[in-house]
Amino acid sequence: MTAVAAALTISLAACSPVSAHPAAHTSHKHHSKVQHLNSTPTETPDPADSRPATPDPADASQPAPTLTPVPAGTVVAEGDVASPKGSIHFHYRVAANGDNTYTAQYSNFTSTVPVPVSVTLLDVPPKVGDGLTWHGVGDHQLGGPTTSPASSSASLGSEDEPSYLTSLVTYSSAASFDGVPVELGPNKVLAVDTVQWNVPVRQSNVHPVDGGTRTYAAGTVTATTSSGAPKSYRIAPGDITSFVAKRFGISVQDLIWLNTNLQVFGDQQYLYAGTTLNLDPNSI
Repeated sequence: MTAVAAALTISLAACSPVSAHPAAHTSHKHHSKVQHLNSTPTETPDPADSRPATPDPADASQPAPTLTPVPAGTVVAEGDVASPKGSIHFHYRVAANGDNTYTAQYSNFTSTVPVPVSVTLLDVPPKVGDGLTWHGVGDHQLGGPTTSPASSSASLGSEDEPSYLTSLVTYSSAASFDGVPVELGPNKVLAVDTVQWNVPVRQSNVHPVDGGTRTYAAGTVTATTSSGAPKSYRIAPGDITSFVAKRFGISVQDLIWLNTNLQVFGDQQYLYAGTTLNLDPNSI
């Protein structure tokens, strides 16, 4: 019995260093890139960790993304306006400036109403008789009861794809309600016309093609262009910038160009789950 006990003691002593070694080893993990990628975020990241996405070093050899503007002078919308009571008439057209901006041109303006008349472009049409609370894009006074120039123009500002502005709204620019009928008071809508846009597709050297769902790029294409190309993409948890770019056959530089101020977190540039990326050059 004494011999057996001694042998057991020696055996346990011999095993002791072996069991201690793995414990010491696991306390010094090596955080390699592969191990980091295999750790998918499960919590909403701290906004303080948010930062702009940056291209991979390899992207330096990629050509810079380009978008050719609609040629100057191209008419992208045109029509005639007549108010419901026939007291206001004019012609409008919207033309490209050749630098991704547009100008609205107005001609043949006539008015018999006793207040100044203005026009603006809106994305949500009001009704005649409503009061404007926002003066839209390209807000411009056409003329008044004493000064009515036959033609004038107004810049649409930085709008580079104006076709979302579905309505041309004519309204009263009266300074106050004093001395004018209620229907002609300040900001009263006098006419609403639907704008028929014909904006040519701008050409680009960036052509996203969906290569299919994959690890770190498992989100969903939520819209496509008329040609069937991916237009927008909803980010899934764990999506990483470089993997999403590869899924669509473009560079990280291109992805950032398509999404100004794209925000990421973590060393591997994780994207924020649930947000939507633009993939259509013509939409920027």
